[in-house]
Amino acid sequence: MHPTSLPGEFGIGDLGVWAYRFADFLSEGGQQLWQILPLGPTGFGHSPYQTFSSMAGNPLLISLQTLVDQGWLGAQDLRDAPGFPEGHVDFNAVIPFKKRLLRKAAAAFFRKSSNAIRNEFERFCREESFWLEDFAAFAALKEANGESPWTRWDPDKKVDVHEQRYEKFIQFEFFRQWKELKLHCSRHGIQIIGDIPIFVSHDSADVWTHPELFDLDAQGNPNAVAGVPPDYFSQTGQRWGNPLYRWDVMEGQDYRWWIERVRSVLKMVDLIRLDHFRGFEKFWRIPVDSETAIAGSWVEGPGDRFFQALRNALGDLPLIAEDLGLITPEVHALRERWGFPGMRILQFAFADDSPDHPYKPHNFIKNCVVYTGTHDNDTSAGWFADISDAQSRARRNSALLYMNSIGENAVWDFIRLALSSVADTVIVPMQDVLGLGSAARMNVPSTIGNNWQWRMQEDELKPELAKRLSGMNRLYGRLPR
Repeated sequence: MHPTSLPGEFGIGDLGVWAYRFADFLSEGGQQLWQILPLGPTGFGHSPYQTFSSMAGNPLLISLQTLVDQGWLGAQDLRDAPGFPEGHVDFNAVIPFKKRLLRKAAAAFFRKSSNAIRNEFERFCREESFWLEDFAAFAALKEANGESPWTRWDPDKKVDVHEQRYEKFIQFEFFRQWKELKLHCSRHGIQIIGDIPIFVSHDSADVWTHPELFDLDAQGNPNAVAGVPPDYFSQTGQRWGNPLYRWDVMEGQDYRWWIERVRSVLKMVDLIRLDHFRGFEKFWRIPVDSETAIAGSWVEGPGDRFFQALRNALGDLPLIAEDLGLITPEVHALRERWGFPGMRILQFAFADDSPDHPYKPHNFIKNCVVYTGTHDNDTSAGWFADISDAQSRARRNSALLYMNSIGENAVWDFIRLALSSVADTVIVPMQDVLGLGSAARMNVPSTIGNNWQWRMQEDELKPELAKRLSGMNRLYGRLPR
């Protein structure tokens, strides 16, 4: 579950009290892992896979109550909150509300912070200078240019040092709050699985700062864009629109940018889901003027040289390979050479009746991570409820037959199927633990407008759910030892 989906009174989940309560719930349920989505500042479509920086934190996750506790806001500041909807994030209401209060908090910080906390701030700025200086300048210029993409900025506008300092404070506060939450999770035996998207947004500090690392034209626009060919999710493929890397240039720099990117994420999490692992072997190059992904072609990725550079710099790599989609023997071989666990999605296991399907539990290997579904899937309740056509009915019936289930409690039968498998690791979306239907789905790939909005309600985090999870973990030998 992503932190934005936590309950709370200010329109969006944050790093405050409900994050701690959720960590406690996980601990009581015998859980050892909390998987999240990328934590960067979201841009287009509010997607955590399209952020303004691959290394910065999302200001919307900063807890306002914590700012009150620290003295940067007053309790009265929170009484002016608008009536936010329950059950989903209204970004159009949340963003201006939080932005106004974050600016007020920053002003108070620079006006009355003690020498000790100011020294902590300065130390943070020094330690994170590799990305922070450029990101703060990028964010300041973006604000000055009315939020337009960097390729359309007015060259006469210069970086406002006060705005740049504000952006540094925001990052300081985000990472300070995250560090405290992470420490709480660690004390309760909870490790966090983070997420690194393979590509970055074109409108980002990464591309603005390092255009030489990306396949851009003279005006800074992409020559081609990333995506995937037609697959389970879309008959026309997925045209993500991200710029592609100049892997030759990156290799000439010993992959320094990537090393620093992974290093920065490893400061925040214990393990990393490496998004679109397939793209490191070959990636799908789509002509920039193509409206869909159909016209793309496969191009060689960096392969072993990339992972060797990461290991040389960072040591053993705690990575989970997101090896979904059109996976070739070469991709499997790359993952196996580096010993990374791959992913198995139960919802995909019943697309056909083949007993050889690699996602059917009797074909699992130990070194894998099984999911009932991911943020890109329907919830399991929604998946089982879909009998709209012959194909979906066949999938549902195949799953029920496999589980010897009459479907009375199909979602928990599905969770049981995952937990009882030989897979070393099992991840269950919180929507499945809660038994929620399609309305709670986090993302529908290749669509924009209604994604990334789901939020859990305060009364849904029940002790009996933790007890049920703990009992299942005990039954299948998955309790912490």
